[in-house]
Order: sequence, then structure tokens, then C-alpha cells
Amino acid sequence: MPTYKGKYRVRNYRKYKGDPTNVVYRSLWERKFMDYCDSTRNVLEWSSEEHVIPYKDPVSKKWRRYFPDFYMKVKETNGKIQSYLVEVKPKRQVDGPTPQKKHTKRYITEVMTYATNKAKWEAAEEYCRDRLWEFKIITERELKV
Repeated sequence: MPTYKGKYRVRNYRKYKGDPTNVVYRSLWERKFMDYCDSTRNVLEWSSEEHVIPYKDPVSKKWRRYFPDFYMKVKETNGKIQSYLVEVKPKRQVDGPTPQKKHTKRYITEVMTYATNKAKWEAAEEYCRDRLWEFKIITERELKV
């Protein structure tokens, strides 16, 4: 049975920016993305949950801190070097809940989670814009799971 959470053992530690002994994955998708970053030559450097972005949570109306899943610096095919912040999420959470006539407890929770995620992602996009980086959300479709 696969482990869905655990510590990732960085193989190419020179590429990792942060503490390579404390890299934690919270899903198999995150672990797969870590393998990609660690083994792909065009990924010049990467880190996991090392950046902190403040955002206003629309549900609690409080300021909170968002730790995007990954940072990576990539040498593109055209030779250009580009930095990215990457969030790994299930497609259903990226698309948001489908409107329903009956507002069940589950539906309301999904709506609130989606609103919080949108606030995080907007803050991340602004953070990236200030640094000339790009913010990307990766789903199981991009990971080909």
C-alpha cells in the first residue's frame, strides 16, 4: 500500500534550496512532483513550502500565511530561465464546487474551501508578479496520474 504522506529524500541536494533533510510530501501527487524536480536536468533549483505569502482569508476575515507547495527555477527550451511557484491540487478543487439547489454541509464546506484557495492563489499571483515569476496550479491531469 502506498504512503500518502512522508519525508522525501532529496537525491540531488545541490538543487534543493532550503533544508534537504526536512522535505515533506502530503500526497502522492506532491511526491511525484518532487521526483520530477529532483531528477529533471532543466530544473535548476527547487524547494517545498519555503516561501510565505500573507493573504486575507475571506471566510474567517483574518490575515493568514500561505505556503505554496513548490518553488522551482527552470531553464526553458528557448534557453530562458524562469521561476515558478507551484501548487498541486486535485482538479475538482481547482474548478470549484458545482452549484447545487440543496446546500448540504459538505457543499458549504467545499464553497468555503474554494473561496479560501482563491484568496491564496490571488495573493500568490501578486507575489509572483512582483518578482517576475509565474504561479501555476498543477492537477492530476498535468501529472498524468
